[in-house]
Order: sequence, then C-alpha cells, then structure tokens
Amino acid sequence: MSRADELFIQNCREILDTGVWDRDREVRPRWEDGAPAHTVKKFGLVNRYDLTAEFPILTLRRTYWKTAIDELLWIWQKKSNNIHDLNAKIWDQWADETGSIGKAYGYQLGVKHQYAEGEFDQVDRVLYDLKHNPASRRILTNIYNFQDLHEMNLYPCAYSMTFNVSGNTLNAILNQRSQDMLAANNWNVVQYAVLTHMLAQVSGLRAGELVHVIADAHIYDRHVPIVEEILTQTPTAAPRFSADSSVTDFYRFTRDSFRLEGYTPATLEAKIPIAI
Repeated sequence: MSRADELFIQNCREILDTGVWDRDREVRPRWEDGAPAHTVKKFGLVNRYDLTAEFPILTLRRTYWKTAIDELLWIWQKKSNNIHDLNAKIWDQWADETGSIGKAYGYQLGVKHQYAEGEFDQVDRVLYDLKHNPASRRILTNIYNFQDLHEMNLYPCAYSMTFNVSGNTLNAILNQRSQDMLAANNWNVVQYAVLTHMLAQVSGLRAGELVHVIADAHIYDRHVPIVEEILTQTPTAAPRFSADSSVTDFYRFTRDSFRLEGYTPATLEAKIPIAI
C-alpha cells in the first residue's frame, strides 16, 4: 500500500465516522439537478508526503495524473485564466463566454510586483530565490487576493505554497481552504508533488517533503457511497516517478516530461458528480 492510499483511507474514515454534517445549514454548492450539495467534514487535516520515498498517487482509484499536470502547467507556467489555454474540460463550468475564469489562479501568479532586485511575478520570484536566496524563509506564493475576489469566478481552493530549503532539499507546504476529498484530494497532491520536483530540479536541489494542510476537508453527500466503495479496494505499491533530467528551465517542462512506471490503480466504474 502506498502512503497516499494509507492517508486517503485514514482521512476518509475519520471524516465519515466522526465528521460534522452541514444539513442544518443553507449551502452554496448545488448538484446539476439543483439540489443542495451538503457535506460531512473535518477541520484542519495535515498530511505529510515524503517525496524521497515514493510518489504520492492513489492506487485505490485512478488519478488522471497527465491531466492534473496539464492543469498545473496551465496555472504555474502559462499563468493563464482562460480555458482555451487548457487541454481539459475541468474548468468549463466556471468560465464565461470568452473562456475566462476571472482574475483567479494563473492570473494571480502572473501579476508582476516590484522588489529590491527588480520586477517579478510570483513564480519567477520563487525561482529567483531558490537559486539566489535559498536560506530565505520568505519563499512563498499566495493567490488569495482579497482585492480581486469579486472578479474571480471561483475563489482559490489551493491558495498558497511555502517553500523551504534545508541543506540540498526542497520542502513545500500546500495550504488549502477547502478540499473535495473524492474529486480533488489526490489530484492536488499529485500536482504539487510534481511542482516540488520541478522546482527542485531546475534549482539544483532534490525534492523532499510535501506537507498538505486542509482547512475544510469534506465529502459530499452523493459521494459517500462512492468513497465507501473505494475504501474496499485493494491498493498496490506506489509507482516510480521520474522527470526528464535534461530540463533545467522551469518553463521547458511539458506534460510529457514525466513518467510513472508500475502504476496499476484499481478500477472505479462509478461516475463522480461534481457540485457547482
């Protein structure tokens, strides 16, 4: 069993067995038929993934990791907020008629700010500091910009990354205000594990630990039977992850720069509905 499987089982069992339901409250999300999408949740889950030991992808069900990486590159490389730059349909329901999701996600990372060393956007500042100021305790990004929230079609869920170099190792913390455990949990873990590997490689470091902090970790009401089914699956060992070692420029990575060997996830027949 991979560590990712172990943590997913532990998190979901804790939520299902001892979590708090919001059925007594009015909620914003709705199912496609208009019914309110209620959740059962736990507050403040913290998971630690040792990237030196294994790649944290679920085997209890398939995570479409190539598509997850494509979305990551859309946000962190292209710094885009338009779905026409994305090779997937996952953001379609939040886009307007032009394809824009508003001043969200990649848009925020691409805004330039003035520093003593010059003008940088958030991604380029991280890259600069990892090479020139690795002892800094200020290497972070934050896309939860209160000034622009009213112009975002969806408030950022995974909103902040903090990077820390210890010796020759790059560690990272992903802060998330809200987490749909079935649809998005391992998706985000895979993305930010890959991001940590990418940043480490182009900075002459090795990827160390990814810490995932989730404020509101929840399972939607219509997801409960699907999660229960997943928890009965037989997990397998974590696959072997590798990145194209010839890439030394963060912006030269593509979705095809990465490989997973030995990924044999369990089959899940159920279709996962998404609350909007």
